Amino acid sequence: MRNTRVVWTIAAIAAVLVLTGAGIALALAQRTDPPVAAPAPATPPATPPPTSASPEPPAGADITGPLDLLIVGVDTRVSIPDWEPHADAIMLLHVDADLKSGYLYSLPRDLRVNVPAFPKAGFRGGRYKITEAMSRGSRVPGSNRPSAAQGYELLEQAVSDYTGIETFHAGAVLTFNGLSRLTDALGGVTLRIDQKVVSQHRRPDGTMRTMRSGGGGYTGPQATYLPGTRTLKGWQAIDYARQRYTPGGDYTRQRHQRQLVEALLTRVGTAGLATDPAKLQSVLTALGDTLLYVGGRNPIEYAYALRNLSPADLTLVGLPGASIGSGGGYAGEQLTSVGRGFLRAVAQGRPETYLADHPELVHR
Repeated sequence: MRNTRVVWTIAAIAAVLVLTGAGIALALAQRTDPPVAAPAPATPPATPPPTSASPEPPAGADITGPLDLLIVGVDTRVSIPDWEPHADAIMLLHVDADLKSGYLYSLPRDLRVNVPAFPKAGFRGGRYKITEAMSRGSRVPGSNRPSAAQGYELLEQAVSDYTGIETFHAGAVLTFNGLSRLTDALGGVTLRIDQKVVSQHRRPDGTMRTMRSGGGGYTGPQATYLPGTRTLKGWQAIDYARQRYTPGGDYTRQRHQRQLVEALLTRVGTAGLATDPAKLQSVLTALGDTLLYVGGRNPIEYAYALRNLSPADLTLVGLPGASIGSGGGYAGEQLTSVGRGFLRAVAQGRPETYLADHPELVHR
């Protein structure tokens, strides 16, 4: 039985909210209330009370590493009632035993894996693209309303079986709209754009492009992101990180998503959230119902445990893969032996040693 403790919800960037939560944790740990005079007792106590009491350890001080987090960006079509959620971005964060360094890496959304049977959704299991685990697991028998939390549960099982990571201590689910809100609440994000990206979805002014009659893509002018250091609004950052019809395809998109996570973490630090709980609360409020909280230990506890993990302490890792076919058509993606080797190294607690032998997997 898996020990699922989904504690913080952030789609492609659960790490961001865990770390911004550190501001709350520190504020609570450091807060001092004015002393309140106690009424004098009627008679002296038989035994004098202790002159001082040992302070309680901060919540989360008992959490130890290593930790593994599953970060999911959900592809929801809010304009379509009861649209089943798809895991459009799947990132994993491994935090070392000292809780001061970590590794952020991605799985292709079209990765072919064995998805286990899931009675809750009436699903018998089989070999599918990993993105489908979320949607198939979200189906509630007898209802037309999908459950994203239930879909996450099956996705987590599929990822665990594929990677060999037995327990995910924290997880995240956030819609693209929520990620855009978060970026805007932080005042935008500065990214180093590493190649020209032309949007399939947005016009230069941010409005949606028009679907072709009968399907088959979009029409109209396209937002374009040129190489260089740019500060992007929420819709721009998410639009840029979503594009996969670029040189490198989905592997390029995975790299851009990891870069966005790192940039948002950096923005969290420069925005002063760690010392301004009120500002942090306004950021969380801005997310509204785009956040999915599934349950587990209090997020404040994990926030305190990860208070020393900064963007500079994260190693971004790209796992190589290639497309596979079936019957002459595209069937999905598979990781190379080097990519699978990194997953085994993480499950065995030796990612640093593996990357020393395969430095080509590390990127910025």
